[in-house]
Amino acid sequence: MQGILDSTAQPMHLLRSQTHTLQTRGQAMGQLIYSMIVSLDGYVADKQGNFDWAMPDEDVLAVVNAETATVGTYLYGRRMYQIMMVWQTDPAMAEDSPGSRKYAKLWQQAHKVVYSTQLAEVETARTELRRQFDPLEVQQLKESSSTDISIDGPTLAAEAFRHDLIDRIHLVVCPVVVGGGLPFLPEIRMQLELLEHQSFDNGMVRLQYEVKHAD
Repeated sequence: MQGILDSTAQPMHLLRSQTHTLQTRGQAMGQLIYSMIVSLDGYVADKQGNFDWAMPDEDVLAVVNAETATVGTYLYGRRMYQIMMVWQTDPAMAEDSPGSRKYAKLWQQAHKVVYSTQLAEVETARTELRRQFDPLEVQQLKESSSTDISIDGPTLAAEAFRHDLIDRIHLVVCPVVVGGGLPFLPEIRMQLELLEHQSFDNGMVRLQYEVKHAD
């Protein structure tokens, strides 16, 4: 991750041309995946900022872990990073269940990039701090990565959507309507293709979509 970007890098249309060239040569590339657990009405947290209704059971967590195993790097804003860093800083989280232990291990092994103007430093291993989101850096990361990249948190994801960087949307929909709060998706028109869907006994539904990029 260190030094993956010269901020004077080439324009986005040239980077996309390079991406196509790498794909046609058969070189593996990472996909940028936006992945979260959401309410049926499309929120990741309710009006009070709560998301206790979004806790997966072991069956759902097993599928989440299988998807997480393909992720080599996480991109976070400050708030999402502070929520997620407990998977390294709070041992009790990892001991909650077998699925939790596996998730904690996968999360700790992955690289993390945190975008924040407020944090003085990061508190977890394999983590880098950035002061601003740079779309060219993320595009080059996708091109140089042989594993997937996960972008978590709707505010940061909205920025990536505006730059047409996100390749897939993975979500687990909970059987609950919260009536408002922090929306999962930005108010941006996009065309999606359903790739996979799976339902669980607890009423949750897993969906995976490909984002159809403009030519």
